[in-house]
Amino acid sequence: MSKLESVETLVIGSGPGGYVAALRSSQLGMKTAIVERGQLGGVCTHVGCIPSKALIAESHRYSLLRQFNHEDPAVSFKTAQDFKQGIVNKQAGGVRYLLQTAGVIILEGEAGFVDEHTVVIEQNGQKQTISFKHAILATGSRPIELQAFPVGGRILSSTEALSLPDVPTSLVVIGGGYIGVELGQMYAKFGTKVTILEGGNQVLPGFEANIMAPVVRQLKADGITIITEATAEKVVQNANEITLHYLKNQERHQVTAKYALVTIGRKPNTDGKLGLERIGLRVTSRGLIETDKQCRTAIPHIFAIGDVTAGPALAHKASYEAKIAAEAITGLTSEIDYKAIPLVVFSNPELASVGLSETEAEAKAIPIVIGKASFAINGRALALGESEGFVKIVADPTSGIVIGAQIVGVEASTLISELALAIEMGATVEDLSMTIHPHPTLGEVIMEAAENAARKMK
Repeated sequence: MSKLESVETLVIGSGPGGYVAALRSSQLGMKTAIVERGQLGGVCTHVGCIPSKALIAESHRYSLLRQFNHEDPAVSFKTAQDFKQGIVNKQAGGVRYLLQTAGVIILEGEAGFVDEHTVVIEQNGQKQTISFKHAILATGSRPIELQAFPVGGRILSSTEALSLPDVPTSLVVIGGGYIGVELGQMYAKFGTKVTILEGGNQVLPGFEANIMAPVVRQLKADGITIITEATAEKVVQNANEITLHYLKNQERHQVTAKYALVTIGRKPNTDGKLGLERIGLRVTSRGLIETDKQCRTAIPHIFAIGDVTAGPALAHKASYEAKIAAEAITGLTSEIDYKAIPLVVFSNPELASVGLSETEAEAKAIPIVIGKASFAINGRALALGESEGFVKIVADPTSGIVIGAQIVGVEASTLISELALAIEMGATVEDLSMTIHPHPTLGEVIMEAAENAARKMK
């Protein structure tokens, strides 16, 4: 073993939670090291958020181009993969640059706890011992793999689905959540015949029926077959294709495709060589680490953030928690507040939600007023040829304070930030309606939805 090196803060994992935690820790004056067993930037940068959104963007461009000429999907997909990899490389390089310029020590290898203040980092048979005063666990998650659908060959997880060398002629997606919908629609736009199999009564569970209706219409327009209330039983694969057997209405069916993509959720990386059991840090039945409002675990000097903790597995949640944890280590009173965490689906059209939904408010008997406005008559949306969808604002009927919002439509992923800010600062629908929005822009639909809610209060 190499000589002992000591740091004030050790961050394990370099995804959007880990590298942000290391940066903030170093900015606050602590000697900080970050450990990564894979590629710097983590899943999000290499096989998650960034490459998927790059391919989704390219699929939209291809879909538009093929309306005017006969684009070769094979050539276009190769170009898309090259574009995607260029973006990934640039993003990963940016993470390394930020860490290096902040003075963060970058350590490559897999970390395992020896005791509450020591880890051993192992790579290629070489070991290094690091002692630390504080640690932040940001080890992320991986796709759930079921025994009946082992990943390999023509059975894919999201990781393999992002790196296929060619456009498959057909694909069956097991799971109609946001990952299944995003990747399924991406391939459909490149010409793949896609079937989505969902166990619940709708794809994108958690979204209200009227919010997701425009997305379902577009999925079907893209040639995607959606089968709900269906249970996948087994997949049989050979050299050329797979056959998925599923149960619906007590009857057995099957569908054949070139590949099966399994997108049934993600599992926290709290097992394996990390060795949480060696330091007595317990996890829940789902493998999650329990934390307090400062992201502190049951061991006071060890913190946990991101996918290894409760709540939605979102990159921006991890980055937010990263700052809280680093600040808590230095003695600041920062605490987490999840009331304004946006949820985005990069479907076509896009979906975005923040705060309380109308359905949730009704379930909790919370009085609300609703304001809606459509993209259908918005000048910018019409100019973009993207007039499908609407904005819905949920507000307190007495004070007018915004407590939630949902958007389905073009650039919903960007527009939701204005509404997240409104919730965070306690803004009212009158504040939004009286804010001058430039014309013609998509943001005017938010202003109009706020005006609609304000009128109902009078």
